[in-house]
Amino acid sequence: MHNHTWQTRLTQRLSNQREAGLWRDRPLMTSAPAARVQVNGKWLISFASNDYLGLAADASLAAEALALNADAGLGGSSASHVLAGHHLPHHLLEDELADWLGVERVLLFSSGYLANLAVQTAFMQQGDRLIHDKLNHASLIDGALLSGVNFKRYPHNNMAALARRLLQPNACLTMVVTDGVFSMDGDVVNLPAMLDALADKDVLLVVDEAHSFGVLGEQGRGSFSHFKRKAKPNVLRVGTLGKAFGSSGAFVAGSGLLIDTIAQFARSYRYTTAQPPYQASFTRAALRRVQQGDHLRAHLNRLITHFRAGAKALGLTLMPSLTPIQPILLNDNARAMRWQQQLWDAGFWLPAIRPPTVPEGTARLRLSICANHTIEQIEQLLLELQKCQIKDGYGINH
Repeated sequence: MHNHTWQTRLTQRLSNQREAGLWRDRPLMTSAPAARVQVNGKWLISFASNDYLGLAADASLAAEALALNADAGLGGSSASHVLAGHHLPHHLLEDELADWLGVERVLLFSSGYLANLAVQTAFMQQGDRLIHDKLNHASLIDGALLSGVNFKRYPHNNMAALARRLLQPNACLTMVVTDGVFSMDGDVVNLPAMLDALADKDVLLVVDEAHSFGVLGEQGRGSFSHFKRKAKPNVLRVGTLGKAFGSSGAFVAGSGLLIDTIAQFARSYRYTTAQPPYQASFTRAALRRVQQGDHLRAHLNRLITHFRAGAKALGLTLMPSLTPIQPILLNDNARAMRWQQQLWDAGFWLPAIRPPTVPEGTARLRLSICANHTIEQIEQLLLELQKCQIKDGYGINH
């Protein structure tokens, strides 16, 4: 049988992916998101989720959401926000998020990916430039590429390098883009130094707060609150609702001028169906828990501190992260997959992260700690990690 060019090419690419140890499967969850979940028919303690405050499976939240949803229905929104898809729960959620963050406006999106495309493509025109942290999320990188403008990066969290980039002449608009918490390393942007570097510059700043809203700062208001800095009118912040909020969707927060520009010119906003109204109502209920969640954040910080102390005692290589994202560097793709499987067999779910998600030679287990974990579960995990070390001969004397 004759193979067409497309068949040959795709078969070879998939074969190469398997041989390189980079094949990705989709684990099938058959229980609600929680600290203990059923995946592929096996019950596991999950450290794979971004449900940092443990809100995703909170039954009382679902009941509150139904009450807040009133007559909006449980179906889809039926259209984009700019056609017939902008419902009262969406409008109320935008207002409540804006009040929470102390900004003029908030704009809802169906996903963080779409929001990160929008915050760049809506503003960039020929002759403009984008300056990114080298470890920014893939959705930010794709937004930069889609914008079609001059795109430069600086070494991770290196504000001296950013300052040098800003000194290079540019006649048009400059936008600086960074994660607030970096999703694979777990460290926080050096926001005070960044704001100092930008203080006298005519630039826009975008901070993706996907992993910091709900977790950092007073009432979980993110990296600006964490560093006790105020966001100026040139700042846009992106938040996702599928992490600490336990919901779905995303939003962009900023001044009225910036938000109106996105609403008018971002294709990923105009041409996407709005999220279901019920989802917005669920997020409204979740926002109240986030605002009142200092006890959850305090417990989360105790868990993080306990894990880091135990992991360091084992000699595991950690990243400089004080957030719920705690990567265990194993460097080798095959080793990361072996440890993932051994932990899975022992009843723990820690995903192995490999290139291209992280740079070559930095494969890791990405541990994500949530407020519905317990100290006992952290202790059990540390014991199993020690068994991985002993079996693999890696860690204590590494």
